[in-house]
Amino acid sequence: MRIDVAAHILPERYFARLQQIPGFLMSRRVKGIRCLFDLSVRFRVMDGFPDYKQVLSLSLPPIDRLGPPDVTPDLARLGNDALAELVAEHPDRFVGAFGSLPLNNPAASVRELERLSGHPAFVGVMICSNVAGRPLDEPPTLEVIEEGARRDMPIFIHPARGADVPDYVEEARSRYDLWQIFGWPYETTIAMARLVFTGLFDRYPDAAIITHHMGAMAPYFSGRLSGGYDQFGTRSPEEQVEQLPVQLAHPPQWYFTRFYADTALNGAPHAVRCGLEYFPTERVLFGTDTPFDVEGGAGYIREVIAALDQTGLSPERRQMIDEGNFRRLVARLRAGKVS
Repeated sequence: MRIDVAAHILPERYFARLQQIPGFLMSRRVKGIRCLFDLSVRFRVMDGFPDYKQVLSLSLPPIDRLGPPDVTPDLARLGNDALAELVAEHPDRFVGAFGSLPLNNPAASVRELERLSGHPAFVGVMICSNVAGRPLDEPPTLEVIEEGARRDMPIFIHPARGADVPDYVEEARSRYDLWQIFGWPYETTIAMARLVFTGLFDRYPDAAIITHHMGAMAPYFSGRLSGGYDQFGTRSPEEQVEQLPVQLAHPPQWYFTRFYADTALNGAPHAVRCGLEYFPTERVLFGTDTPFDVEGGAGYIREVIAALDQTGLSPERRQMIDEGNFRRLVARLRAGKVS
């Protein structure tokens, strides 16, 4: 069995509600991906891969960007209820879902987290790498993440960065899709680091934080992590020495392998090998980012499977990645104890 933890969808009722939001615009690309909102297309794609099931999550845009704090809680509930219905109606296709939170309303997010944690359809929550441009380590948002850790809920971090974040300070917008192709891995890596520096993993060593795109930049730049933070504080002027916000029990680079990572690297075998050498096998989860390939669903599934086939993993390690690690996380969640 392969369980795809990075399978995005726009359920029918939720999708219809999005299109009623003033100013909501879909990109040409999303409009062309019928697998996002047409179950018959999705099932045909899935039928092409034997013993393949999905963990559903809502496609972007982030809920916190869809309205003010008094509006987004209802949107989150609508989207989550739609995910739960899909899981209940198609257990042969979907083994669970990552719920979404209205993070621009922290109090409502905690309430939704509590609701989802007791629901059999949900295996965790998906948050984005920032909250409408604000960092995850700001106290109100960090408190939501810590509540998830206290409840032993896996938290999937999905990057969120738009063309309105320029690549150069003198420009107004990012060009050439660089905000997505390179900006998203950067976003994820920054979110990881900011959470590390809060001491999250010292307070909650069993927190299951899943990073999209195989830990983003961390595996390839692990040498820069160690070399850079071995010299932290020496690069700024003498009168502006920066310090980490809390005293960490380990060097900063140690914490990055505490994250979980999915295999959604669009199938690049060398990148998958790099991630597998960096993360412990038990912290890698099969994920594809379907249906955002040029074929609209099958391409990334096929390419990620092929990339994993080329790694030479033992059957035991491959089974851990394909399904075992996910099932272990879910079992720990259901038992109320993550180890």
